[in-house]
Amino acid sequence: MDKRSQDDTANEPNEGSEGIPAPDGPANLIDTDYVIGQDNITSTKFGIDFDLHGKVFTVSSLVILFFVIVTLAFQNQVAPIFNAMFSFLTGNLDWFFILAANIFVVLAVVLIFTPLSKVRLGGANATPDFSYAGWFAMLFAAGMGIGLMFYGVSEPLTHFGTSLAGGGGAPLGGAEGNAQAAAQLGMAATIFHWGLHPWGIYAIVALSLALFSYNKGLPLTMRSIFYPILGERVWGWPGHIIDILAVFATLFGLATSLGLGASQASAGLHYLFDTPNTNVTMVVLILGITLVALGSVLAGVDKGVQRLSQLNMALAFLLLLFVIFVGPTLFIATGFFENLLGYVKNLPALSNPFGREDTGFTQGWTAYYWAWWISWSPFVGMFIARVSRGRTVREFLIAVLLVPTLVSILWMTAFGGTAIDQVISDGYNGVQDAALELQLFTMLGQLPLTAITSFVGIVLVMVFFITSSDSGSLVIDSITAGGKVDAPKPQRVFWALIEGAIAIALLLGGGLTALQTAVITTGLPFTLVLLAACYAIIKGLMSEPRSA
Repeated sequence: MDKRSQDDTANEPNEGSEGIPAPDGPANLIDTDYVIGQDNITSTKFGIDFDLHGKVFTVSSLVILFFVIVTLAFQNQVAPIFNAMFSFLTGNLDWFFILAANIFVVLAVVLIFTPLSKVRLGGANATPDFSYAGWFAMLFAAGMGIGLMFYGVSEPLTHFGTSLAGGGGAPLGGAEGNAQAAAQLGMAATIFHWGLHPWGIYAIVALSLALFSYNKGLPLTMRSIFYPILGERVWGWPGHIIDILAVFATLFGLATSLGLGASQASAGLHYLFDTPNTNVTMVVLILGITLVALGSVLAGVDKGVQRLSQLNMALAFLLLLFVIFVGPTLFIATGFFENLLGYVKNLPALSNPFGREDTGFTQGWTAYYWAWWISWSPFVGMFIARVSRGRTVREFLIAVLLVPTLVSILWMTAFGGTAIDQVISDGYNGVQDAALELQLFTMLGQLPLTAITSFVGIVLVMVFFITSSDSGSLVIDSITAGGKVDAPKPQRVFWALIEGAIAIALLLGGGLTALQTAVITTGLPFTLVLLAACYAIIKGLMSEPRSA
């Protein structure tokens, strides 16, 4: 790897091109003649400014628009195709997704205990941009999303039910006839999908982006990670393909979340106000909330996303506290530690990629989840990278792996544990019998202030929808603008509209299965990209000076 040392930056302005800070103190910058945005097309048409990477933007947008048009035009024909693709990919490649996710987690954990963990992101003398409290809060924000609202009740309850019944659809074969054991196994399986593995995936992507941007001086885009492997070819078609795959993965990962959010918001509105719970309602919701997201885009990150995120975190925290103190408080308090221990105990068996008999669980749940997290990794990874400058690799990995994992365990214990307690202690089966998207509201219906808490839940889903769309369009726009972080707003508007269009197309073209198929299909090639990134990150860290 060609590199030039930057040992004295005290007298230089601490700002790189396009808003990326230059390293503070010793760092091994990569010596390249590439300038961020040099391959971009910059023009103004009809009073609208454009500044985009011609090849990446054109290929990405044309392929995605073609997909949307075909899916909407041939809804009845594409649904069986989505079903067949999902069955084939999960039935034959579940072992691959499980093995790959294990590699990401093991690498993240091993790096903590090596001398490479002393490398500081942003240069040896860099200082953190945020306090621990502020940094942890943003990691918490990154870990929260529509998925926790949709699956917070439904997944623990589903795994509890299948474990109690036993068989191949139950995690690890289940605990047939034993309600307590089934509850513990169901929670362990849920936490497995929301714990170290997804955050190991995010940590590797975020660490790679931060290292090659803040320490190596490269654009904040996925192709930069592969400079140790591809060299200058990373600025040509090999790099274009990597960025195009990142766009596809991020868009379809976001569309899946937006589709889930729309179905849950529609179910909640039907539950509270008896509105029609139909595809038409979901399409109207996606259109309406996408328009609100556009307003947030135009308002800017500080005025738009930041304020909405603060509102979301406050509402989510209040709803969590409400469930803890109004629900079965002792059951939740003791359950947190029991679930944590159960997760650790069952983690080796749940992580095993080979010789599994619980294929219904690994293929229907785990393979889908790992592909979903991998699809989200450029989006979440870029966010984490942008707020983690100044941290050592060790504190970065410990915080990114542990803080969101603990928050997820608490969330799942509170919401899922409350629903399971309603079944075991109260004999109430209404939540189990409800549709997945309605189970949160059915659970809240057994607690006081049902109308208020259910309405708060709907608002949370919608605001998560908006912030995910806005933040996602920012990340995709950065990738399709050649790594620029301050490209014209109309480009972000375009991607926000595309995200909504994909969510609508997938919902109409096959519902939940279509959403899951899109994630699996786009997550598969991007998994190969991330596996190659594991080698690049080690090589990149080895060339960096380390803090004392």
